[in-house]
Amino acid sequence: MRNLIKIFSVVSLLSFYSIGAQQVVKKDTLSGTELVMTMDSKVSSALENLEEKCSKVASTKGPRDSDGDYTPFKPTKIYVPNRELTNAEICKKNPRILGYKIQITTVKSNDEANEVKSYFRKRFPNLKVETDASLRPNYKILAGSYFTKQSAASDLAKVREYFKSAIAVQYRIFCAEAK
Repeated sequence: MRNLIKIFSVVSLLSFYSIGAQQVVKKDTLSGTELVMTMDSKVSSALENLEEKCSKVASTKGPRDSDGDYTPFKPTKIYVPNRELTNAEICKKNPRILGYKIQITTVKSNDEANEVKSYFRKRFPNLKVETDASLRPNYKILAGSYFTKQSAASDLAKVREYFKSAIAVQYRIFCAEAK
């Protein structure tokens, strides 16, 4: 008898849950793809009302003019490319991006860093080398600028012949210098 009551309770709870829920189809604002969600109709209507209020406020109020009145506001257009951007397009938008550099070694003093840099320049004159003093008293010696780890791999293999501890690390780079 108790099992029958438990089963009846669970079934009735599940039936009440499924009665109030409905499938709602919305359009994604950026790419326009359809999103299917299951939610209560009251929640759906409340969200729609909120979205309408937001769009009315955003479309009617802009910056204030000299009289203190709001000027009409044009919503900004969001450009979503349907292909992957080339490195040149990325560099045009932002000259400094997150890329990779080869960390040659870490040393304890600026004098040691200068010695390592001069030794490195003799071996690899085509790679730009620099010192990062952000971890004082330690100094990182970094070389090259690369968009990806894969593009740094060939130079990293050559550098490791002289510096066994060299690794590719994420670092801010200038696009114009990157490979």
